[in-house]
Amino acid sequence: MLVMRPAQMADLAEVQRLAADSPIGVTSLPDDAGRLSDKIGSSEASFSAEVSFNGEETYFFVLEDSESGQLVGCSGIVASAGYSEPFYSFRNETFVHASRELKIHNKIHVLSQCHDLTGNSLLTSFYVAPELVGTAWSELNSRGRLLFVASHPERFADSVVTEIVGYSDENGDSPFWDAIGRNFFDINYAAAERLCGLKSRTFLAELMPHYPIYVPLLPDAAQEAMGQVHPRAQITFDILMREGFETDHYIDIFDGGPTLHARVSGIRSIAQSRLVPVKIEPGPNSASDVGRGGRSYLVANGLLQDYRAVLLELDWAPGRPVVLSLQAAEALGVGEGASVRIVAV
Repeated sequence: MLVMRPAQMADLAEVQRLAADSPIGVTSLPDDAGRLSDKIGSSEASFSAEVSFNGEETYFFVLEDSESGQLVGCSGIVASAGYSEPFYSFRNETFVHASRELKIHNKIHVLSQCHDLTGNSLLTSFYVAPELVGTAWSELNSRGRLLFVASHPERFADSVVTEIVGYSDENGDSPFWDAIGRNFFDINYAAAERLCGLKSRTFLAELMPHYPIYVPLLPDAAQEAMGQVHPRAQITFDILMREGFETDHYIDIFDGGPTLHARVSGIRSIAQSRLVPVKIEPGPNSASDVGRGGRSYLVANGLLQDYRAVLLELDWAPGRPVVLSLQAAEALGVGEGASVRIVAV
């Protein structure tokens, strides 16, 4: 059974293995033991902190095969984007250039650097093993953290955003970066993203142009890359779009990838999830992982430091308790009479 849980320091080597295979552009998952150790440490402190509003907390989850102990995925949430340093984006805007005398009225697409999204909660660090892409396990890895938000709303903002990795070719070159960022740093896209992963995006972002960039002046390849999704990030994009996220007026300042945005109240896994009492029945097949029949559900225990979420196939109807096998109850860390939060896949 695959179980989503908070990352622990003992996971460091496995997490670095996942990070090494993540695509260029996932700067929140650097292939560096020191940075990953800091990330896990910050997450552990956040899970143990008493919190009444969203602040500097970061929550990092892993997806573990409970039989082998191997990690097959990870994902994270930052409680407040830009809490300790500005969170920069490019905002799509339209400037009007007009002349009554010449009878000219032109609307020009421009990009303006901003930090409008500061303070929103931020989804980060998504990675799932290639063999799980397109399966319901990908849903667990992404949406399981949304059930955590549903269980602990006081820890998060009213809106959630995420930056989707933008287009780069098979050589790791980004047309958008080459047209803008490379002019200021004289390093390629892959090197810039590695530098951001090891340090921070802010110091590079602050050297980017602060004046509006006129999009028609960019090369065609850069314009076409704006808002495009890297093939390996398509799974993240698709899951969150089904959740009710929308492409907003913002794109990533480095690769031009889309920024998705949603009000917490409109996110499917949060709005449609239900708290249901647990009934435990002996035997391995009253509820087990996918493939046993029934309908697929994401099931979370709603706890904090001991948070667990799994994917189960259940024969459940509203108004009834959810019947769990001993195996499923043990994986979730719940007993008879406890409540779990469930939502259909």
